[in-house]
Amino acid sequence: MPRFSVIVPCFKVQGFLRECLDSVLLQSFNDLELIAVDDCSPDGCGAILDEYAERDPRVKVLHLPENVGLGRARNAGMPHATGDYLFFLDSDDTLTPGALRAVADRLAESGDPDVLVFDYARTYWWGGTRRNVLAQVLADAGTDTFTVTGRPEILDLLMVVWNKVYRRDFVEEHGFEFPPGYYEDTPWTFPVMLSARRIAALDRICLNYRQRRQGNILSTTSRKHFDIHDQYERVFAFVDAHGELAGWRPYLHRKMGEHCLDILAKPDRLPPADRAEFFRRTAEMFRRHRPEGALVDGEVALLEGGYPAYRLKRQAARAGREAGRRTEQLRRAGALRARRGWAGLHAHRPLDPHLVVYSASSHRGVLGDPAAVYRKAREIAPQLRGVWVVRDEEAAAQLPPDVEHVLVDSRRYLEVTARAKFFVNDVNWPGSLAKRPGSVHLHTHQGTPLKYMGADLLDKPGARLGFDVPQMLRRADRWDYSLVSNRHSELVWERAYPCHFTSLRTGSPRNDVLVGAADGAGEAGAAFRLRHGIPEDHRVVLYAPTRRDYRRGGYVDRLDLARFAADLGQDCTLVVRLHPTLATGPARGMGLTELARRGVVVDATDEPHVEEVMLASDVLVTDYSALMFDYANLDRPIVVHADDWAAYTASRGAYLDITAEAPGHVSRTYRELAWLFGSGSWRDEEAARLRADFRERFCEFDDGRAAERVVRTLLLGESMPAGAPVRIPGQNVGGDLLAPT
Repeated sequence: MPRFSVIVPCFKVQGFLRECLDSVLLQSFNDLELIAVDDCSPDGCGAILDEYAERDPRVKVLHLPENVGLGRARNAGMPHATGDYLFFLDSDDTLTPGALRAVADRLAESGDPDVLVFDYARTYWWGGTRRNVLAQVLADAGTDTFTVTGRPEILDLLMVVWNKVYRRDFVEEHGFEFPPGYYEDTPWTFPVMLSARRIAALDRICLNYRQRRQGNILSTTSRKHFDIHDQYERVFAFVDAHGELAGWRPYLHRKMGEHCLDILAKPDRLPPADRAEFFRRTAEMFRRHRPEGALVDGEVALLEGGYPAYRLKRQAARAGREAGRRTEQLRRAGALRARRGWAGLHAHRPLDPHLVVYSASSHRGVLGDPAAVYRKAREIAPQLRGVWVVRDEEAAAQLPPDVEHVLVDSRRYLEVTARAKFFVNDVNWPGSLAKRPGSVHLHTHQGTPLKYMGADLLDKPGARLGFDVPQMLRRADRWDYSLVSNRHSELVWERAYPCHFTSLRTGSPRNDVLVGAADGAGEAGAAFRLRHGIPEDHRVVLYAPTRRDYRRGGYVDRLDLARFAADLGQDCTLVVRLHPTLATGPARGMGLTELARRGVVVDATDEPHVEEVMLASDVLVTDYSALMFDYANLDRPIVVHADDWAAYTASRGAYLDITAEAPGHVSRTYRELAWLFGSGSWRDEEAARLRADFRERFCEFDDGRAAERVVRTLLLGESMPAGAPVRIPGQNVGGDLLAPT
């Protein structure tokens, strides 16, 4: 008996069907049967299903003699199911990689509940992906099982059949089945959820919910949307037949009103001539099922009046939103004029030679190269006043208590930036910041460039979507100095940013802590291991993937993290750090969050100091992240996983072929990656040779004194103590300004 019976009804989806079936049959967890129901589809669905059944014994196909609709097609598949759990998958949707393994593990952990609710993401025909906005409900549910009485907020999630799996014995015991018509999920999900004695939640995106541009049933203008009334009548009849559920009538009464008004508000659902009738039938049903003493307020209060009153209130609401939008535009324009006036008052005051303004990663906090310069300045130049620019109160709350800061665009920000002599940043300052004569801007960048940057993106239109290259170059015109760690960076920055700055061969200040730390994790690395409960004798494998420009949103699932962690062995800990731009998107919901909760991996994406993460690790696995150039300072093994190098370079462009000039071995498939670690080749003599060549080229100016060099020579105007000479070739400066005397 399989663990899962995946039931897939099919009707006029031949363009999506193979992708759907493959997403099930290629899962790493394969203890399943797939019951495909051909709902008398007039296209090629039936032939596609037969093709799959012929080559995979897990596939069973039912060909219905007539079209019965989505709900009844699901009913037709259920008697053929033999699995422990039923999974209803629509034939234009897909499972995410590793989804069934995650569901199976959560079912085992929770002791086989009646229902397991998981997360999903909407995927759009134009390439966008958006996670369920109520995903936090699943995260808050925790690891224990519950009922809807204990956690009623679970009913706020989209009440559909496909974001859950159902214990088959539970479904058969209660005789649940789908009714005919549109919105057939409604009289299934409410009775199921209200009846379940044990519900579990899984905070993981297991399904991609395709938002079709054309052909979606619910986006078809038709009187079939009147079916919603019959479906809620079935829900109320179920509650009436189960007296213990009577307390849910007020909730369901309001839910019905909100659901029907939502259908009415959508322009593509009902024919215009039928909208008034739909409102009247909804209002009549709302009055008929209103429980005694029920509170009717908010949006559903519109059902207490007539359709003309409803239309007037809808029109007034639209007019109010438009007026509010115009008012907000005027407010912002006025605030901008006020800020400019405030800044102008301070622009006539002399610059403060001891005032240094810092920012990092778009004002996210004390991070990266600017942070290393700031800390060194506090150590050797206490007369300098360092002020950090942060983006909001949340970022400010994360700062150490002794760090002076201002919020971007605040009055204090305008005052400080108008008076500061020095500006240190790793990304561009806002365009509204005017550079005063005599001020000095230091740009640290964010590591060594592998992918195309700046003006080089002009030939990569896909990578610069929404990116204004001329505006970026106007902002870069404010740079006085550009810090570099190697000659490669020096050449790239001068090409990618054709501006009037001077290149400084200082090395990377943030890498000072990495230089010479190859023999041990150091205090910072040990603290990271202790904080995350990593055993001292474990080998730590750091996996750091970068974003992809060929995918809207930037995230592409390259590895099955659970499989990789298992293949590494019990004496290893897999630490995952996503690219910062992926931290708040759907990437973590694709399995990382759940795996971290269960202790399968450690999620280091939110760690503010990546240097600590690197110091705690023994080996780096990455695709094309610039982190590899910093990590090379540790002289620890690096593996490049380049399974989509051609697509990556075609979309973004690269300054070198990292597969030919790699810092270690290169894998192009997961099988090759697993073999490198299974055989021990990841740290063999060839890996050491490749790493040494890479370090010699890309860690050329990193000697552990970069931050001191910047503070002494630029902020203080001193000479460096005796040491290796550092040149400034520059575009507009000729001498070796940083060479020791």
